[in-house]
Amino acid sequence: MDTAGRYQQFATAEARGNSPSYERLSAAVAADPGLLALIDGLPHAKRQPNLLLGAVRFLGGPVDDAGAFRGWTAEHWPRVRAAVLARRTQTNEPGRCATLLPLLARLPQPLALIEVGASAGLCLYPDRYRYVYRHGDGVTALGPADGPVVLECTTTGGGPGGPGEGGADGAVVPVPLRLPEVVWRAGVDLNPLDVADPQDVRWLEALVWPEQHERLARLRGAVRIARAEPPELVRGDLNETIRDLVAAAPAGATPVVFHSAVIAYLGPGERESFAATMRELACPWISNESPGVFPEVDRRLPAAPATGQGLFTLALNERPLARTGPHGQSLEWLPAGG
Repeated sequence: MDTAGRYQQFATAEARGNSPSYERLSAAVAADPGLLALIDGLPHAKRQPNLLLGAVRFLGGPVDDAGAFRGWTAEHWPRVRAAVLARRTQTNEPGRCATLLPLLARLPQPLALIEVGASAGLCLYPDRYRYVYRHGDGVTALGPADGPVVLECTTTGGGPGGPGEGGADGAVVPVPLRLPEVVWRAGVDLNPLDVADPQDVRWLEALVWPEQHERLARLRGAVRIARAEPPELVRGDLNETIRDLVAAAPAGATPVVFHSAVIAYLGPGERESFAATMRELACPWISNESPGVFPEVDRRLPAAPATGQGLFTLALNERPLARTGPHGQSLEWLPAGG
């Protein structure tokens, strides 16, 4: 797909219904030969709409009017290009913890969390956020009532199955009944972001789409939590560092490797190398990725299609358990035996 098609597809398939501003801007870029020529001068991996739009916002460019956006971006292209080359789409969405929590709460406690593609590490604090799960007519809330971050998630289906959390009658429930006990948290990223660095935080804010005010407030609350207890973040390639991170987990804790919307950025060979390493390490491995990332996970998915587009597949050690909303807003448990 050429660049014009890529931006038009982003406008209609991703931004529509989620961000009117980004829908307008992406469609305008797709119809502007001058801007397309500038974008085509970037490395292929740097031409993605989210990265360009975030860079313009990061630099203070206009995003309310498509004409103003096009003119400003062309006029300030050297600055925009430099920001695009220097930055990555490291959206750090703490809302995804709502879909990770049911699995984390069922593992042997306490936990040593290890996130690959950690960005600023905001998903390393599932024990510090408040959760509101809605399942049919029921509501389950847990976590600190006065915390700065509240994550809401709608669930369907019976739950992950297997031993672990259950209701008073022993039946499996679709939501966790407790927070995990986390005694260690670490992560790896090619370019870790520092919650104490105002420029890094401003970049994270620029990656939140303009109309998504709740996501922005959630991000800022998560940053405050992380600043009080900064995570251990390692700069490096995940395939080169994951063994050392698992080995560094404190004795007596269950090391848990997890990631969300990360592995798709790797090539097929790198993905398989990572999967092979995780099989050898044999520690709990939670993946929350889009379809097509892990063939073994896709092979074990039920034939029935997902009820929504753009959903991720939540899996434990390559066993698919649920389909999840990309920002943690929904959790659709798969039938048992996936």
